[in-house]
Amino acid sequence: MNKRLIAKKVIVTGASSGIGERLVWHIAKNGGIPIMLARSIDKLEGIQHQLSEAFGIQAFSYQVDLLDEEKREAVFKQILIDHPQVCGLINNAGSGLFEYVESMNWEEAKKMFELNVFALVQGTQQVLNHFLTNREGHIVNIASQAGKMATPKSSVYASTKHAVLGFTNALRMEVASKHIAVTAVNLGPVRTNFFVDADPTGSYQVKIAAYMLDPDRVAKKIVNHLFKKKREINMPGWMEFGSKLYTLFPKTMELILKSQFNKK
Repeated sequence: MNKRLIAKKVIVTGASSGIGERLVWHIAKNGGIPIMLARSIDKLEGIQHQLSEAFGIQAFSYQVDLLDEEKREAVFKQILIDHPQVCGLINNAGSGLFEYVESMNWEEAKKMFELNVFALVQGTQQVLNHFLTNREGHIVNIASQAGKMATPKSSVYASTKHAVLGFTNALRMEVASKHIAVTAVNLGPVRTNFFVDADPTGSYQVKIAAYMLDPDRVAKKIVNHLFKKKREINMPGWMEFGSKLYTLFPKTMELILKSQFNKK
């Protein structure tokens, strides 16, 4: 059990399914209080009721489309009014679409950047000022192994995750002396509904089924490291090892990635 979490309020974006849903369960299980954001208020309220029955805690739900700049600004502002002692933020919401650059729909590309990058940065900025005032906080950004090691058909998606990693690493240095922890979570493929939109054909999921991470295991590991000064969480280990080799031997690794990871 992560005793550092007891009675602490943690914002989780994209909380209605997948990793986000498992995150709020593990936060509640460890005595924390989840503040959940997603588009579907019905799903959030259902999870809220389940958490209350399972753990006797009061979670909080906020409906928002994070693609809408004005609405996301307003919802974060309201959360900070409603919960002045919030001290954790997990930027989990994100989307992907695997496509070659020449075939990429421009509107879909812009949506990926809007959700994966701009919404994350804007929400972080609003909450960060609150953390600085309170002299306490932990920001966790769900990035990707794709942000370290791009593969074919992930050009736009990988570029959004490179941006998340760059932002996270710079932010960590900016707040290093200000009692705020900043963690990047770099994941390989996770068994969630992410691939329904990212790969509508379903072929990629079939090809990598044996390598997919379990969302509950991922969420548990993240929650176990909340309110610790953990620089990165990397899963699976073999992909992290591959990213280190990529840094050392980029030309060789690109040849391998092209032949072995062109499964999308």
